[in-house]
Amino acid sequence: MTNEPEQLGKQPDSLAMLAVLSFVSGAAAGLIGAWFRLALGWADGLRATAITRAQPFHLVGLVLVIAGCAAAVALAAWLVRRFAPYASGSGIPHVEAVILKQLPQTTVWLIPVKFIGGILAIGSGLALGREGPSVQMGASAAHFLGTIFRRDSSDRLVLLAAGAGAGLATAFNAPIAGAIFVLEELVRRFDTRIAIATFGASTGAIAVSRLMLGDRPDFAVELQPYPGFATVPLYLSLGVVAGLLGVLYNKTTLGALSATARLRHLPVELREAIIGGLVGLLAWFHPNLVGGGDAITERTLAASESWRWLFAVFVLRLALGAISYSAGTPGGLFAPLLVLGAQSGLLFGLLCQHWVPDAVPDPKALAVVGMAAFFTGAVRAPVTGIVLVTEMTANFTLLLPMLAACFAAMLVPALLNNAPIYDSLREVTLRMDRSPNRAAPQSNRANET
Repeated sequence: MTNEPEQLGKQPDSLAMLAVLSFVSGAAAGLIGAWFRLALGWADGLRATAITRAQPFHLVGLVLVIAGCAAAVALAAWLVRRFAPYASGSGIPHVEAVILKQLPQTTVWLIPVKFIGGILAIGSGLALGREGPSVQMGASAAHFLGTIFRRDSSDRLVLLAAGAGAGLATAFNAPIAGAIFVLEELVRRFDTRIAIATFGASTGAIAVSRLMLGDRPDFAVELQPYPGFATVPLYLSLGVVAGLLGVLYNKTTLGALSATARLRHLPVELREAIIGGLVGLLAWFHPNLVGGGDAITERTLAASESWRWLFAVFVLRLALGAISYSAGTPGGLFAPLLVLGAQSGLLFGLLCQHWVPDAVPDPKALAVVGMAAFFTGAVRAPVTGIVLVTEMTANFTLLLPMLAACFAAMLVPALLNNAPIYDSLREVTLRMDRSPNRAAPQSNRANET
């Protein structure tokens, strides 16, 4: 199989049909993604209510919470193993591998497995994001529609990529970031046909999802003033720190996957039940520190916590994110990355403000910039990170600081020869696929397209 992206968008015929299908595919991705977000909100509320009601029962309540989280994660792992092995993890590495023709696209069964498994895993408290499942479900739905309408393989891959962008747009209410993600991360080139499909899909997705979710930015952050030129060294320094932390994040995540792989002698469901039980134990004592992390990011952007607490939670979430991803259940990396980025940015700002108060602006500005810089340090998609954070916070005044910080955050890992996280995870996916122990249902293999 080739390592170069398929020559997407080189078919001259039926551009109008592709455009129509891209909009319809985006609408389908938006509908699925919006339902997924609503279901995750319900699951988070159910978890919080269950813990609150169990607290008065002390040890018995603790055992019930741990058992419930363990059972939910084990069930998610069983669904993935039994019905759709490619639904494990983020799903973005699989989408990239399909575009590169390194792996085949799976059946439409992936969508319900990813949906239900994601609710079980993230709802039980694993530190995973909603965007990975939304991206893979959107890609699968778009590819399925292309198959129904008998588009050729090139158009189906165009639709798959466009549907992935629509899924990301829905996950964060960020239509431009969803489109840029396709061009910068998935296909890594600009092509007119791909761009048309991508913009159409993101438009359809947001048009549908905003009817169900509203049009407010995900995070309420007061508009920051335009920074002066004197702050450029500060943001460059933040970018260096974010780049180093991005390398640490990547190594931690891959290390957790390697450690879990060494436990392959244990049944998959048992391994994941242990992880779910540990997360349930943490949720019993600190229910606000588990899950995807949007609430943590919101509190961080409000700059309402001390630097000591920020540091402790950062270390905890860094470890929890790696352990959660190693479970192999459906769940993404973007949301946990944004949590760590906001925390590292605010922590950096608070420490600098303590030592050089006159040279540091509002630390909340560094928290916003830290989100984009940390994302860039780990993923190496700076334009996606900048646009995503800008759309999520509505702080367009921080574009220059983001550019400076992302420049440094991109440079540091490159100098250290650290691969982007999704490239590394794609290689892990390919190695697992070649493993003789891979549990791939024959129904999936027989219907791959």
